[in-house]
Amino acid sequence: MSVPSELKYTKDHEWVKIEGDIATVGITDFAQGELGDIVYVEVETLDETLGKEEIFGTVEAVKTVSDLFLPLSGEIVEFNSMLEDEPEKVNTDPYGDGWMIKIKLSDLTEVDSLLSDADYKELIGA
Repeated sequence: MSVPSELKYTKDHEWVKIEGDIATVGITDFAQGELGDIVYVEVETLDETLGKEEIFGTVEAVKTVSDLFLPLSGEIVEFNSMLEDEPEKVNTDPYGDGWMIKIKLSDLTEVDSLLSDADYKELIGA
């Protein structure tokens, strides 16, 4: 199971890549493994500004539907449209082509509340 060291993580099993005031967000390798085969990713909050931990979308797997929680406050500025036709990218490349959204951050201090790779590994028992 992969937990890249250059990323930050949430207790809700999302990863975050910070580049200036833009954060790219997806679900972790652990999360996609727990969900199983992902068949649909829905994000209807594009161009909306949401607070940390608000629901920004859902991911549907063969077995279940799970809410996606915003790891940091900000405006959702991009959705990975590749996932409309190829939601399985979340399973095959969760840290690459399987990314979900990009956020323009409104409060950079919130980044400090995210987990390091070591903290996330401890959370999932890796």
